This record gives sequence, structure tokens and C-alpha cells, in this order.
Amino acid sequence: MRGSFALSLLSAALGASAAVTESNLQTHVDVLALDSSFNPIEAAYWTDYIHHRRTPFAVSPDGKTAYLAYLDASGSDVHVTELDPTTFEATGTTVTVSGGQEAGGLVAHNDGFALLTNEAMPSGTTNAPPSDTPVPVLHRYTNGKQTWKTWLGGPGVHSSDGLSASPDLNGDLVYSESAGLYGAYFVVTDYSGDASGHYGDSIEYVADNGTLVTISGASSSWGCSHNTGIAFEAADEPPYASICAEDQGAIWLNTKTQGMTNDGVKISNENTTNGASGEAMGGMGGSYSGLARFADSTRYIFTWVSRGAVDVTENTWMGDGYTHVSNRTNPRNVALALFTDKYTKVGKQATSTVGAEDGDSQVTWVTSGSNDCSNAHVATFGNSSALITWEEISDPICEYIAMGCRGQFAGTYFQQVDSDGNKVGDTFKSTDVYVSGDMVTMSDGRICWPYVNMDWDLSEVVWSADSSKYTKKMSFACIGGSSSSSNSTTTASATAKASTSASVAVVSSASAAVTHVAAGAASASVASETVQETPVAPSSVAAVAAEATSAVVSAQVPSWTVGGEARPSTFQTQVQVPTQAAQAGSNWGINKGFGQEFGQKSGQSEEEHEGHCQF
Repeated sequence: MRGSFALSLLSAALGASAAVTESNLQTHVDVLALDSSFNPIEAAYWTDYIHHRRTPFAVSPDGKTAYLAYLDASGSDVHVTELDPTTFEATGTTVTVSGGQEAGGLVAHNDGFALLTNEAMPSGTTNAPPSDTPVPVLHRYTNGKQTWKTWLGGPGVHSSDGLSASPDLNGDLVYSESAGLYGAYFVVTDYSGDASGHYGDSIEYVADNGTLVTISGASSSWGCSHNTGIAFEAADEPPYASICAEDQGAIWLNTKTQGMTNDGVKISNENTTNGASGEAMGGMGGSYSGLARFADSTRYIFTWVSRGAVDVTENTWMGDGYTHVSNRTNPRNVALALFTDKYTKVGKQATSTVGAEDGDSQVTWVTSGSNDCSNAHVATFGNSSALITWEEISDPICEYIAMGCRGQFAGTYFQQVDSDGNKVGDTFKSTDVYVSGDMVTMSDGRICWPYVNMDWDLSEVVWSADSSKYTKKMSFACIGGSSSSSNSTTTASATAKASTSASVAVVSSASAAVTHVAAGAASASVASETVQETPVAPSSVAAVAAEATSAVVSAQVPSWTVGGEARPSTFQTQVQVPTQAAQAGSNWGINKGFGQEFGQKSGQSEEEHEGHCQF
């Protein structure tokens, strides 16, 4: 995913050299021994089709240490394993974050790591979500010990907008060294306020000392309705580059708006039904390595899968500027978009002209075949080219208008493109290498990622956890550099996933910010409403693990704001009815994850009515 933006000479040379080919694909099979079992399969929202379960991967800025995070096969506890970025073998001691329910994002530092996860709040916490519903939380570990822990939802966090939880994060974590800020983008459901029981997303920023910082024009308590896809990448200052797939008909570059208002940049028109838009960014577990920054620049590249768009009609529920479309194709193809900076798309936006026959004329397509494409990701080779990867299903069965497909796995495909989006060389594939964790740009110019060595079957649904698929080994693959054998176990040293180059610090010395003080983990009021004047500076970090504070910062941020704008209601969406084959082939009607009524148990079905999303 994110690599160091201090571009090495080797990286520059690779960007300008000949195209990578299959001979550049190196694998390190079963090289990392895990202390605990890992279930590599996750069920897709609504369909229960098979998805990879994400394993976040990150490398420290000095290139000496890497970390891999994975969810325990039990479904509780996230393990973070330290490994050698040269051999990919385990080093040090594995850290277990007890109670974590999702490995939602990972940033590596020279002295440790930060992990985004979700977990139930301590018993007795005032105003905690009901039924131990998990809340997003950021952990910072230094030299194997917890330095601080900051809740990103729950009591005390944007209380006036409604309290939120995250049964499924489906998001990502990034860090900007220049800003000194972590950025986390994730799915939320509110359990108080006007949006109670409904799903949206949230963007939160946390300072180096663990302070939750609210930044006008960057932070968001509720952005894109029923967000089923997130792409997020660091910038030199907030707001960080962000993209969402919402439930009303579009994919938005929402860096400026943090939401789905029509003054954002419409990247693509998508058919949206039952709160989904074709798993454009991977669906459940897929919101990583979808947006990448070219080194030493402000430019970004984004990839997603789409069925295309035809017959643009008005979205009367949302009003002017919002549209509905029909799918151009039944299977999905891979697309890309380029941005000159975090606000600006190269070329035209997607049309909002009602009556237009073509709703996708602005799209740059990477594929155009009859196979179904999914699990699309991208990472950059320095500042002049990028690698796009995806999976294909041959003769796909696509039973749902806005969900995924199932069928015979045809391989993982790779295509290099230049910084203008032109293909460099030919597409090549592998049938035994997959992308199931963050794609990291290494210091020698290669791109590496983790995966599980297994038979990958996309023809079935996930009825229940299959312990025969559990593993205690992790594999790694790399592309780039000189040709090597397909089972090479030698790589060059790596550098950071985590930090971007320095120029502007945003919260460098906020000396007296208004702070909402959070009590200790054992307290019955984890994030109280007490307000006091408290310095927010690195020196305020406790030597032992502590619940961090939250602050409101308005200085040194973009001059525009969206905090006071009225946002359109987004509690309504189209409803789809599956084909007979779909009804017979899966447990349709079980709204899982963020497509589930708050408090609804799996196995419950509900009557649906057109025009309303049963959430």
C-alpha cells in the first residue's frame, strides 16, 4: 500500500525501466510462522460470497522492521507480528490486542506500530453501545508496550451528531509524518440521534500523543450513507485524500466534503441497490490499497471495479445533481482514475445529466472482457508508474444487480500503468498468488504484500467458518526489480508503508486546545463530557498506556469548511430482488455487517419495500 515518499534511486530507475513481467513476481511461500490460527475467508455483505480476510501489512520508515496484523480465528483478538522485511520471517514477540474484532489498518514506526481495530467498551461504561457492539479504537505500541489507546467512537466522541459504533470497520488507517497525524476512515452506525440505526462513515484524526483532534474541513462524524467502499491515503496536511462508494448512485472523491454532497468530485456513476454498489472497492474487508500516491508529488491513482453505467435518470429522493443508472454489463471490469492532487480529478467527472445514454464515458478501463473482476488494488513504483492487480472469475454467475459474482477462479492479474494511466507492457497472471493484505512499496522499488497459500475457490458461499481452512502460516509476494525464480526467498531491504514526506505540521504545538478528557480503561465513564483547558503536546503522553484525549483544532487547516452545511438525507435506497437461483443458492435476506439493522441477529429476515433500505 503506502510506501515512503522519499524516492530512492532504485525506485526511480524502476519507474523509468521496462515493464514488469511474470518473471518479476517473487513468492515467499509459508515463510512467516503465526503464533495463532487465522481464518483467511470472510463472507461478503448480503450474498455471503467468499472474500479474502484482510491482513494489514506495514514497514517502518527506516526499513528495518515490518509488521503484519491478523484477526485470531476465534473472531476476537488481533495479533501483530513483527517480521524481517528482508526475509519476511518472524522476529521479536507478537503483540496481542485483546478483544479486537477486526484488523482494520496498520501503520509502522521505527519504534513500534499503530493499529486500527474495533472492540467492545469496558463493562459499565456510561452511554456505551448496547449489546457490546464494538467501537473503533486506535492503539499505539512502542517497543512492544502500549503507549496509548484512543476511542474513535462511542461516548464523548462527536456527541452532538449522535454516538456511533462500528460492527464492521471496513476502512483504513494512514499516517502523515509531516502533519504528525493519523487518519482513520471507517464505517459507523449511530446508536443515538437522528441517524440511530443507520449506517454512514467517519473520518477521524489522532495526533502523535494520542489526542483525538477534530479538524474543521477534515474530520467527519457522518459522511457517505451506507458506505460499502473506502479508499484513503495520506497527504502532507489534512484533509487526507479520501474516496467513498455510497448507496445513492456514485463514487465520490470527497477529500473536500468528507461526504457525498454534490459539490464533491463524482468519479463514477454506479448502480446502487440494497446499500451496495457492486463492491467497487472490494466490499467486506476490501477497503485498502485502492488509492495510492505517486512519490515526491501530489498525484494519486485510484482503481475499482465497475459494471459501467447507462441510462442516467434523476434520483428524485436526493434531488438535483444526484442520479440513478443501469448497469452496462453484468460482470464487472477494472477501472482507474488519476488525480493531480487530493482534490482534483484528471479529466471529466461522471455525468449528472439526466437522460444521458452513457453514464461512464469518463472512465478509463483497464479491462473489458466477459470475466468478472474483483479485489482490485493498486500501489506505485516511485513517481512514474503503478501496479494494478485484480482477480477474475471465468463464466461468472452474477445473481445480484449490485453485489459480487461467483464462479471459477481464473487467476490474479497484474498490469503496470504509467502516471498517465497508459498500460505498460502486457497483463500477466498467477493462479496461486493472491492479494489479501496491504501492498507496500519497498525502498528498492518493488511492491510486496501478504497472502495465504491455499486453493482459492470463488464458486461457493460462506455458510459457516471452516476450520480446515485455518492457517498458522503467511506467505508474501513481491513484484519489481530484476527477474527471479517464482519461489525466491531473497529480497532486498524495505522502507516504510507509513509516513509521507514532510512539509507542513498541523498540530505541532497546540498549546491550549479545548479537550474532552477520557478516563482510564477501568472507569465506568470512558469518555466523559467534562471540558477543561489542557495542553496538547508530546510531553503530555503518559509513560504507561492511557486513554487519550480529544481536542478541537481550527488553526492551520484549510479555510473552507462544511461543518455548518445542511446535508441531504440518505436514509433511503433502491431495493433489489434476487433471481430464483440466488434465492436457492444463498441465505438472502440476512443483512450482515453494515447492511444490518442495529441489534438484528444473523438469521433474521425482514420484509422489504421498494424505496427503503431495511437497516
